[in-house]
Amino acid sequence: MAANLFAEKWRNLPIDIELVESPEIGIIGVGEGSTPNLKRFFEILNIAENEWMDKCNATYKLSITFNGWSPDSGIQSYSHPFTSKLDTFTFNAFNVNCRTRRLGLDTNVNPGDFFINSVLANQRKSPHTPHHFPFEIEYGYHFDSYLLGEFLANHAKTLNVKHHQNKIEKVIQDDSENIQAIELNNGSTIEADFFVDCTGFAALLIGQTLDTPFESFSDNLFNDSAVVFPTQAFEKPPLETNATALSAGWAWQIPLQNRTGNGYVYSSKYISKEQAETELRVHLNLDETAEARHLKMRVGQRSKHWNKNCLALGLAQGFIEPLEATALHLVQVTCEAFADDLIENFNESKNVKGISVKGQPAFNHFIHDKFERVRDYIVAHYKLNTRSDSQYWVDNRNNEVLSEPLFEILSAWYKQEDMAKFISRQSTKSHFDANSWNAMLAGYGVFPPLAKNQPGKGDLYLEQNINDFLTRCAGNYSSGFR
Repeated sequence: MAANLFAEKWRNLPIDIELVESPEIGIIGVGEGSTPNLKRFFEILNIAENEWMDKCNATYKLSITFNGWSPDSGIQSYSHPFTSKLDTFTFNAFNVNCRTRRLGLDTNVNPGDFFINSVLANQRKSPHTPHHFPFEIEYGYHFDSYLLGEFLANHAKTLNVKHHQNKIEKVIQDDSENIQAIELNNGSTIEADFFVDCTGFAALLIGQTLDTPFESFSDNLFNDSAVVFPTQAFEKPPLETNATALSAGWAWQIPLQNRTGNGYVYSSKYISKEQAETELRVHLNLDETAEARHLKMRVGQRSKHWNKNCLALGLAQGFIEPLEATALHLVQVTCEAFADDLIENFNESKNVKGISVKGQPAFNHFIHDKFERVRDYIVAHYKLNTRSDSQYWVDNRNNEVLSEPLFEILSAWYKQEDMAKFISRQSTKSHFDANSWNAMLAGYGVFPPLAKNQPGKGDLYLEQNINDFLTRCAGNYSSGFR
């Protein structure tokens, strides 16, 4: 992703990009989901869906369905759809209904009933907008990350990125402790002005070489492990990811064209790897012959994502569990912000070596804050759970380690404030918009008891006939998963 974005954005600058990739180090490749930001990634590169989706066994993703996170509220599952242009006609009604329900009024607050993506997902409709209906749908993808990596490697070569299939043996620093060069296992040395660390949790450059501190999120995100199984593909793949709460974490279901990716993200403090594997087998109805893969995770982020002449990306810069599929989103945000920074500094200094470090603090604050605000939203999923079937869920609910911005958002909800206005005032304090916060909080059933005396009016879902509006809009879309 970085090589392609940089090569495209710096097309008119005299910058050479070289990518070193070790054929000895495997790729996790468990099947991945994205936010709609990835759609914009391909648009930047001018790559059409019919060029890459089938090659990467990709399917469309319109929403995430959460199962079993708040059973004591009476809500067994809820949909968190991506917001599209059509929703400008309905999300105000959703916001108002969420507020009046907090005041005790009996209104419809099911997020899936207010957004076109949920309707399309339920009807297995393609998100491609017909020419006669001028409302684009926002959507993400499910895909095989290994195959997409191969595809992007080939595309990068068309942008003159030089690709080395070698392992890094040594990192060489200069007198100022900047990275000067890397030595490869074929005996060659590559010198460069700037380095991008995509070496995963190993963090060979940003961590091992530059000793950039890692800030753990383990005090409010407990999960540190995963076990994964592939299963057969759906005959008609759903257009959504499923996240199902289990005893010590949650299980994902990601539908690809050729298979279904499944995994259980859990905390090793509460369950052993053997117990987690058994629980996932039972959840998926798999026998003992199915082979499991076990993964370890380190949740948190670097104190600096850009340190000296090195930028960290992906697992090297940080990791927040994939509950809202934000991993590649954060990579893309980091890449684009850095690419724009370099262009601005390059125009001033006329060479890469002259990149000013004056922009480093602002850049690091921006990306650091993005990670923090995504972390807040994920933490809220655990804090607000109503499960009592295991100590894991009880401890998550009782955890009081909350950031100030998250505390303010939850306080605004409980104080019955207008969330759209509150989130707007918060500005950069939230990565997610009011629709997302309303969807999660309503999906968890975070409401007081209904008032005894109901006026029999005030439910905008009914009064504005939103079901009819969205059903008729969905009639413009055809069936399909890719």
